[in-house]
Amino acid sequence: RRTSLAQLPDTRGRDATSLSGFENLTTGYNKYLRPHFGGEPVQIAMSLDIASISSISESDMDYTATIYLRQHWTDPRLVFHGNQSFTLDARLVELLWVPDTYIVESKRSFLHEVTVGNRLIRLFSNGTILYALRITTTVACNMDLSKYPMDTQTCRLQLESWGYDENDVTFTWLRGNDSVQGMEKLRLSQYTVERYYTLVSKSQQETGSYPRLILQFELRRNVLYFILETYIPSTLLVMLSWVSFWITLDSVPARTCIGVTTVLSMTTLMIGSRSSLSKTNCFIKAIDVYLGICFNFVFGALVEYAVAHYSSSQKCAAKAPPEGPASELAKEMEEVNITNILNSSIASYKRKISFTSIEISSDNINCSDLTMKTHEKIKFVLRNKMHRIINYFTIQNPSNVDHYSKLLFPLFFMLVNVLYWAYYLYF
Repeated sequence: RRTSLAQLPDTRGRDATSLSGFENLTTGYNKYLRPHFGGEPVQIAMSLDIASISSISESDMDYTATIYLRQHWTDPRLVFHGNQSFTLDARLVELLWVPDTYIVESKRSFLHEVTVGNRLIRLFSNGTILYALRITTTVACNMDLSKYPMDTQTCRLQLESWGYDENDVTFTWLRGNDSVQGMEKLRLSQYTVERYYTLVSKSQQETGSYPRLILQFELRRNVLYFILETYIPSTLLVMLSWVSFWITLDSVPARTCIGVTTVLSMTTLMIGSRSSLSKTNCFIKAIDVYLGICFNFVFGALVEYAVAHYSSSQKCAAKAPPEGPASELAKEMEEVNITNILNSSIASYKRKISFTSIEISSDNINCSDLTMKTHEKIKFVLRNKMHRIINYFTIQNPSNVDHYSKLLFPLFFMLVNVLYWAYYLYF
């Protein structure tokens, strides 16, 4: 289909333009053939305006952006006399050759159509064409969430030719890094744009080598929201669990209530933090590590009271004298033990006296008796060592457990916090 721009009359019945030579501009023009067909590649210069980045999804690992894509190239077949430029109706795009640029890793994209298709065609006298589009696209972005929410993500917007390889077209940025505008003005809810830069690359495919332009930008997450939402409440819950150390061991309901309440509250915080990123549970995130640390401290405070209370009850039971038939039986046992001790002492004393008056000979020595005595000594030594080990781990004074916990729990928690923040902020 061949058309001429001079065939578009205005309301006055005159030609749309009266420039010399413009009336035959598209005569013999073939939109299916690129400029310089069969010769040198067409050089296409691009520039971008980032209007907005509406959403960044960690669960889907993508971002949605609205961009203004501008492409410049020169077509010698559209040269006309003069030094003016003309903005043409966007529907005339169907009559011209345009590059087959597409967005790499795009999941969903659409061209805005309100009130008409948001496209721009501008023709310059030297044959240069400006083709601009307003596009909203959702692009995949591979994210590393191991340091979430203190992470910095690197995302890309890549433009590539679909069908024309590097022998047909070449892509360049119009003004280098200045070809991208609007990144400094972006205001995102959770991120801050750290820096961005442009790259020129090639994509090696099975069908050939294709030109590619890359806009790479770094997004740093704002951690203040998570500090107020998660870190401070979890820290306060850990500190609340330490209140039980100042309550006496006899106040069972008070200390149990504090321990159970803090454990359940920490569980709720952990579930809430993971529900917002339900599809990224494969990552062990920094916030999961901190909540796990806080949960262990809260659970440790509850276990500490259980140990202290059990030791206190055992010690009170050991001090309390038995009553009733058990006490009478104990007294009888004590009397029998005292009598046995006295009789054994008198008998051993008599054996010593008789042993000195008897001449020792090899016939009077019984080797089995000596062996038995050696085994008994070994058993006695082992039994004493076991008792010492058990006594070493036995809590002699249960009140000291709370006394040491008041100091050790806060100090250890502060040390873990220093190591945690140093690692995730500086490494």
